Amino acid sequence: MKDAITELTRIVQEVSLVSTPVDQVKVIVDQISESLGSDVCSLYRIEADGSLVLLATHGLEANRPVQIPAGKGLVGQVVKLRHILNLANGLRHPEYFHVKDVLEESFKSFCGVPLVSNGAVIGVLVVQSRRAKALSEKQAAFLSTLAAHIALIVQHLPSALGVKSAADVRLLGVPASPGISMGQVRVCQKLNLADLKLRQRALEPDSEKRWQALLNRVGAELEAEQKTLGELASSEIANMFDAYKMLLFDPILGERVKTAMVEGYDLPSALKLAIQHFAELFQKMDDDYLRARHEDVWHLGNKLYQSYVAQSQQAGTVAIRPDAEADDIILLGRDISVSDVANISPCALRGIVCVEGSRLSHTSILANALGIPAVMGVQGALSADDGDHIIVDGGEGSVIIKPSAPVAREYQSLIDKARMFESELSRFKDSPAVTRSGTRIQLMTNSGLLADITPGLKVGAEGVGLFRTEIPFLMSETFPSEEAQASLYAKVLKRFEGKPVYMRTLDIGGDKQLPYFRIAGEDNPALGWRGIRFSLDNVQLLMTQLRAMLKAAQGQDNLHVLIPMVSAKDELVQFRQILHDAYSQLLEEGLAVSWPKVGVMIEVPAAISQIPFWREELDFVSIGSNDLSQYLLAVDRTNARVAKRYDHVHPAVIHEVERAVIAAQKANLPLCVCGEMASDPVSVMLLLAMGVTKLSMSSSRLPRVKLLITNLSDELAKDFLDEVRSMDNALAIRSRGLALIAQHQLDQLPEAETK
Repeated sequence: MKDAITELTRIVQEVSLVSTPVDQVKVIVDQISESLGSDVCSLYRIEADGSLVLLATHGLEANRPVQIPAGKGLVGQVVKLRHILNLANGLRHPEYFHVKDVLEESFKSFCGVPLVSNGAVIGVLVVQSRRAKALSEKQAAFLSTLAAHIALIVQHLPSALGVKSAADVRLLGVPASPGISMGQVRVCQKLNLADLKLRQRALEPDSEKRWQALLNRVGAELEAEQKTLGELASSEIANMFDAYKMLLFDPILGERVKTAMVEGYDLPSALKLAIQHFAELFQKMDDDYLRARHEDVWHLGNKLYQSYVAQSQQAGTVAIRPDAEADDIILLGRDISVSDVANISPCALRGIVCVEGSRLSHTSILANALGIPAVMGVQGALSADDGDHIIVDGGEGSVIIKPSAPVAREYQSLIDKARMFESELSRFKDSPAVTRSGTRIQLMTNSGLLADITPGLKVGAEGVGLFRTEIPFLMSETFPSEEAQASLYAKVLKRFEGKPVYMRTLDIGGDKQLPYFRIAGEDNPALGWRGIRFSLDNVQLLMTQLRAMLKAAQGQDNLHVLIPMVSAKDELVQFRQILHDAYSQLLEEGLAVSWPKVGVMIEVPAAISQIPFWREELDFVSIGSNDLSQYLLAVDRTNARVAKRYDHVHPAVIHEVERAVIAAQKANLPLCVCGEMASDPVSVMLLLAMGVTKLSMSSSRLPRVKLLITNLSDELAKDFLDEVRSMDNALAIRSRGLALIAQHQLDQLPEAETK
């Protein structure tokens, strides 16, 4: 056998080069068979009923679907044992199960290895040979090692792998924008810069002119698309293009492209190197929202690449075909950019499905703003063809390709009911969130871009509970000026005039690298130089940002300054002194600035016990439930290997949050909860029972939370909290909460409102 590490690397790379799941599993079995010199290599997956389905084979006569009943055969034995089964002659094993028409009886040896994901067997990898000889110890170890890698691929394969003509093909992804819709697929196929192989050639004399012409051409396209979306949707949505244009004309991008061309790379290759650099800066960041911005960088790179190819080779994007008769378009593609969406009238667009992307991508934000369902990260979605009928469930995160008539009727009924419900729910937009017992709850929205503002206002948000200020710093070629920051902050404060806006100071450092201020690598960036630690060590940046905030808030009283990652009182004392200096400077300059309210993010567990000691330095506190939960549980919720262990209704999180709430109440400090905990119905009931009266969440979830609060009595919430205090696992807590919601119809519109 060839060197195991070399072969393993080669096979994994071969698999990464093919895009469809069908091709991936075929490459796997072919390459393993070649590496081991076996006659057969087969890949099985466990179905919901425990049976094993043959996904792909090299060597067997599988001209029809092959399915082995649960627990049967040697593969069933591998599942039961949960370890390798290596036999010289599997035909003589008492558990041997004969499958007709595949000619398996021709092969004597059998070696089966379980594929395991999250502690559960999800499939079996099998190699067989005509000779009655078991695999060597080295070969068996190689197969076991490879199986661990293959399990990561198999767990994401679509349920109807390779069946393009079947009806009711259901695929799962990441919920990105709520709602259900049906329509016709419009496949957005385009050249992908990431797939380009780097090429070097002699420097062309007109390369810089061609680069400048490309910038101007794409800049004009962005202007036209921005205008289109501004007219058809809202000016705030169109502002998404500002981030594209900021990077497009960033001198650093241009310099990187020109430098690469001088080094001998052709223009497309130089573009790829530059775009890859910027994308990696974002992708390494810890903050979910900021990490998702790497998709926007690639979107811009693809747009530049497609424009280059279209101009020089008369080829490029396979554009969405205008269809005057189509008014129910579901846009589907590997990665769909804001520009792609701009090519279809919002009146015709019914939904978005992406093979890649996340709920925090610009595509997701735009879908929420347009009020259409969207699902991201849908592996296998490209099995759909242009014109196929499709169902998109943005709440569940599922997609059904070619739905059968009964399934389509059922979903149409759900769509009709949802429309009626949303119509009735809109009546609550301007109504306060008040429990049945009369407790008033303030509901605010989280934001990070101007484009996020409009959706929050449309659903009746009573302020911005968290405004992230990192974007201008990350997208600029230098530290953004005081004037640039003040201009941005002023727009946000003005839009929410008379309502509180909680602006978090720069949360940069560690893994959040600025392209123009590199920080040496850290072994554990989550515990490193970030948040207030970074800002205090770079006081000139903090001073500029605070001056910009105070300038922007002139004539208004809604600015609340929020400090991230605080863990010690001396950090607060230093911060307030710098804020005082900024305030004094502006007064001396003749500006009518006002002293803002100051608070901290409770996201470091150590901060909870120190709330009483910080009382004199604070006006409020805000619990960042996402980071606090991760630090308490030592779980990265974005890591697929451990994400299932993350739950903000874990007993440890509930008890610590309640401890923080009690500490804030005793210190007479107003408290807000932001993050996923603020919009999860189960945790919302618990928070209200603790006495939390301010919640901040994504705008799309606000109406449902308001409805829950309206139907909830303080007594029911407190009884639930009393139960939870003695419960010892998150699953039981969540199950009990959902049962109460169903039992008391807390998610239903009151009858008086539906008449």
